[in-house]
Amino acid sequence: MILNLRVDHKIADIQSMENISKDIDELFWELQEKYSINEYVEISTCNRKEYYVHSDYICEDEELLSHDNQSIIIEYDQSAIMHLLRMTSGLESMIVGEDQILGQVKDSKNKSVKNHHCGKVLDTVFTKAIHVGQVVRNKTNINKGSVSIGSAAIDLAEKHMGCLDDKSVLVIGAGKMGRLVAKALAEKDLNAIFVANRTYYVAVELAEDLGGEAILFNDLEKYLAEADLVISATSAPHTIIDKKRLLGIDMAHEDLMMVDIANPRDISEDVMEIGVKLFNIDDLREIADENTQLRINEFGEAENIINEEYLLLKESFKIMEVDSILANLRMSMEEIRQRETQKASVKLADVDGSVKILDNLTNSIVNKIFFDISKKVKNAAKQEDQDVLAAIEYIFDSD
Repeated sequence: MILNLRVDHKIADIQSMENISKDIDELFWELQEKYSINEYVEISTCNRKEYYVHSDYICEDEELLSHDNQSIIIEYDQSAIMHLLRMTSGLESMIVGEDQILGQVKDSKNKSVKNHHCGKVLDTVFTKAIHVGQVVRNKTNINKGSVSIGSAAIDLAEKHMGCLDDKSVLVIGAGKMGRLVAKALAEKDLNAIFVANRTYYVAVELAEDLGGEAILFNDLEKYLAEADLVISATSAPHTIIDKKRLLGIDMAHEDLMMVDIANPRDISEDVMEIGVKLFNIDDLREIADENTQLRINEFGEAENIINEEYLLLKESFKIMEVDSILANLRMSMEEIRQRETQKASVKLADVDGSVKILDNLTNSIVNKIFFDISKKVKNAAKQEDQDVLAAIEYIFDSD
């Protein structure tokens, strides 16, 4: 069975998502402790937390999955896989069509492979999902305009501040999300752009690309005082800016706008008590809805591609189910071939080159016989002919 545990922006705000993500981690590790799960992929982004698990032992009536937290979505097999295909296609994103989720899924799969948690089943599923995401983007206009959470954050800022020309902007965090913000800012005629990151040389690289200035993390106070707009997107596990920190800076707090697109959040809500205009991922929903309406016509074609690719994936699974039968059959035939070849070679020992000729001949015969059998077994698998498959497994069982 393939199991998907998740929470995302569709059912939870940022506060709830932070809390429910911890509940999902706890639920997964309870399952891990009970079943020793070897095959799983974890996906964690600014607006979703998911686990994909493959296990032959976990059932839908598992007591641990009968939880009280209605915000944890639990889906199985086809529903879980279809969600993944829709997600890599950009249909499940807050910013519909954004390309970043495809890279995030690739990274999650690669991490699972590196840690030896991605077995044959999930490798097949995620390889297909990544392929589907690429096909949808190539054959539709779902991602036209290179939309992202970063560009949405800039749209939100302009909606509340007006044109950003001649404004001073401070970007905190130079990771993937920070780079998306910076990419969107590069198109603006800013007065100044400052980039802060805990690893200074990373900030330097991004600032150079933008024609901006990298600053030391310890100098944040100075540049917070100079900024008209602050966009924060770090991977810090806790808030880095709060009311107390801002009160220690000589500045007009009511003139400052801050957009926090981190999860967990970088900026404490108490900054609003001193006049700061604070926005977070939840506030991007209006921008996201406008973006969705622009792409609504692409949904139908994207869904058609997803459905077609899912049917191909189902066929792959059917073939995988008989691979072990075919492997046993091939091994059994090879053992017979080698044994009979050895017997015949003894009788032909006085004929020059006979052993090699005989080996090539028997190998060719086995390959041709096995090809026909293999083809018929795979066709039976595709047609879900369980009677034929059971008979083949019984006849050629190596035990």
